[in-house]
Amino acid sequence: MSNLELVFPEIFLSLAIMFLLILGVFKKNSSKLIQNISLIILLITAMITFNETLGINETFLFNGSIVIDYLSSFMKIVTLLAAFIVLVISSNYLKIFKIFKIEYPILILSSVLGMMIMISSNDLIVFYMGLELQSLALYVLATFNRDQLKSSEAGLKYFVLSALSSGLLLYGCSLIYGFTGSTNFNLIADQLNADQYALTFGIVFILVGLAFKISAVPFHMWAPDVYEGSPTPVTLFFTMVPKIAALTVFIRFLYVPFLNLIEQWQMILIFLSIASMLFGAIAAIGQTNLKRLIAYSSISHIGYALAGLATGSNEGIQSSVIYITIYILMNLGFFSCLLMMKRNNEYYEDISDLSGLSKNHPLLSLSLLVILFSLAGIPPLAGFFAKFYIFKSVIEQSMYFLAIVGLLSTVVAAFYYLRIIKIIYFDKEKAKYDTDHSFGLKFSLSLSTLLILIYFIFPSQLIEVVSRINII
Repeated sequence: MSNLELVFPEIFLSLAIMFLLILGVFKKNSSKLIQNISLIILLITAMITFNETLGINETFLFNGSIVIDYLSSFMKIVTLLAAFIVLVISSNYLKIFKIFKIEYPILILSSVLGMMIMISSNDLIVFYMGLELQSLALYVLATFNRDQLKSSEAGLKYFVLSALSSGLLLYGCSLIYGFTGSTNFNLIADQLNADQYALTFGIVFILVGLAFKISAVPFHMWAPDVYEGSPTPVTLFFTMVPKIAALTVFIRFLYVPFLNLIEQWQMILIFLSIASMLFGAIAAIGQTNLKRLIAYSSISHIGYALAGLATGSNEGIQSSVIYITIYILMNLGFFSCLLMMKRNNEYYEDISDLSGLSKNHPLLSLSLLVILFSLAGIPPLAGFFAKFYIFKSVIEQSMYFLAIVGLLSTVVAAFYYLRIIKIIYFDKEKAKYDTDHSFGLKFSLSLSTLLILIYFIFPSQLIEVVSRINII
């Protein structure tokens, strides 16, 4: 087991979670301490991942059930950094609602560990273990604010529907195991004949389970309610981090064992992509709550990421990875703005609460303007380039219908983003919001706004990093 250092990040994170649990039990009132230690743990794990695994060629561990390559290393680092920022900007919100407890950072770390296992999985069983570890932590996080009815409802809804999707996923895994005699992705690929149509059923069941996890249409029904009911930092975590792991699993599951069966699964991905893009864009128009709006917006955005995967090309995979990275950046900025809409220890989440924001908070309004324009895909902001790469990879594969639908849904989506901007700049102003925000919140907003603004100066940097991902 000479390559054991390649799984050091996961081992270190597991031991750290156990240490924090023991510390939380024996030391009273240690919420702040555990929060700070968790932040350090996430940074150390990211550094270990960067040092130990980033430059490594494709390496298999534990009889081929774990794979360490550039894709897994990159996605792990993005996951860890996103979780770090979520933790940084959570503390004020949690303190106000009196839910600043030791369990919160530990649950975040546990779900991140599950995601890291998912990202490196090269086996159906390992992938399922990672998925369940992630999901169990997310169930509790969704219902973290127990005193609020909406939060309890969100947790229950997510639990019931997620359990159903996990069941379907497990059924798909058992079908594939039954037909091929293996759960390892490489061995499945070796056993595969292109005419094994029975396998399609297994693939469909697993894709349904995965589509649920990323809230793609028609398995999106949980997202708006869960996003609205969960505490705002948890909603931010939901919109960003699980999608990174799920997208990586999509890539691994489809492109390693089932690349020869592309005719079978390509149509499913195209359907999921088109349905998500259109439905997300249209359903968001009638929303009045910002968290519900972002839920429908995230459904639409995941449709674009799936469009890249549906191409069946390496360029498509790279464009999807770029898209999800930029999407995380935009979401981070948006939720930082949302967490700043606080007055007398009360948070405001309705679109009408943004009315005339520019009069009292010009800098916050400007940041929100940049983020919303980027989400709409207006050049020269980062969101435009994210969509451009997707459209480029789709058109290169002559999938013109998919590109046209994507373009149409972008136009529809621009409507509700522009409506919010109109409310911010032209409607009658409301009472001033508090300005005593934490350094972490100001930093995350400034950083995301700045990176979105200046991305067009150095687009090649991200492309260069992502171009090293070669799956096919």
